[in-house]
Amino acid sequence: MRSTFWIVALINFINALSFTILIPTIYIYGKQFHLNEFETSLLFSIYSIAQFFATPIIGKLSDRFGRKPLLIISLLGTVVANTLAGTATTAGMLFFARFLDGVTGGNISVAQAIITDITTPEERVKGFGVFGAALGLGFVVGPILSLMAQQRSIGTSFLASAGIAVIALTLTIFRLPETLPVAKRQVSKLWDLGLDKLISGLRIPGVGMLVFLNFLTGTTFTMFTFAFQPYYLKVLGQDNKSLTMLFFAFGVLGVFMQTQGIKVLTDRWKISTVRILFLGLFFRSLCFGLMPIFPVLGYFVAVGLLFAVFNSLVQPTISTLVSLNTQPGEQGMTAGLNASYLSIANGIGPVLAGLMIDQQATRLAEMAELTGAKIDPQSYASYAYPLYAAGILTFLVLLLAVRSQKQYAPKPME
Repeated sequence: MRSTFWIVALINFINALSFTILIPTIYIYGKQFHLNEFETSLLFSIYSIAQFFATPIIGKLSDRFGRKPLLIISLLGTVVANTLAGTATTAGMLFFARFLDGVTGGNISVAQAIITDITTPEERVKGFGVFGAALGLGFVVGPILSLMAQQRSIGTSFLASAGIAVIALTLTIFRLPETLPVAKRQVSKLWDLGLDKLISGLRIPGVGMLVFLNFLTGTTFTMFTFAFQPYYLKVLGQDNKSLTMLFFAFGVLGVFMQTQGIKVLTDRWKISTVRILFLGLFFRSLCFGLMPIFPVLGYFVAVGLLFAVFNSLVQPTISTLVSLNTQPGEQGMTAGLNASYLSIANGIGPVLAGLMIDQQATRLAEMAELTGAKIDPQSYASYAYPLYAAGILTFLVLLLAVRSQKQYAPKPME
């Protein structure tokens, strides 16, 4: 693949670092501003909701003005937003910073459009596999860097995120060439920013069903991620250090599958992109449901490692199929549409999972833990409910994907 591809992959990795550094700290940081549980949850949702509306606009503008200018604006927004968050003195300032980060956070969709610009249809699934591996590697290294930053303060994590985003911004300005020729850019009215595509985009042949599937898989996945950490820490009685090591193992397996595993599945075993999607959804569903059956560490880790291997197949294959069902001049728009629905799913999933957890029982257990009193083993049992629900719902998504495959399967490659 071209050198431009590897520059984009590096930028994507650095960008993922700037995002994943924040994952372990946003909740704790909100508590420092004396926010209650609901207000703290809004720190997550305000980012996702802002990104939901902004991402298709950024994608549409990248189809009109080119990829590089929009990627620069998006990364610059991340730098400013996280600098504001890291130096915030009021809750209002922190909320504004999270909103700004969401509004300018459509850089992944632009990067995906760049991958589409510089790869052939035959190379695309492997290209998105490497692209996903760069993200996965960021999800491995990011939390470790976060732990290092937290040794100084929680706010330092946001400043570290801003600093890392500066590196991605610098690479974009000085090393990344423009990948969308002027002749291929979409000419449209200045005020036509693509917001109508949030609804009409679901009717685009092939793309609409894939975007809907991505929304559903994103919702079920974030239901899982909401409950995964407290289940590991509370039910299994583990600590943050071992949790970080487990994330590291998940990330390594994910990177391997996205760089080598997809290549083996497509080149050696001749499995189509659509079948790879089915495979990933099946094992994701299976592992979600199996994880909480036995509250034993060794069992949980074994199922988790199996999950890490096949989970990494889902997102790259959906992105590839969206790209293959899209005209060259609309790649940025559809990538933005896809990322936008994934963003709103990231806001909905944790809320659904939170509604399944017994708030009173877990609160009493946490109070007992602080006072050294005996804890009822069933107090944390409800952390398993979102895992079971995510498994069942993901299986239903798989059935929908199989039944609707004629709508999005790329015939020339099948």
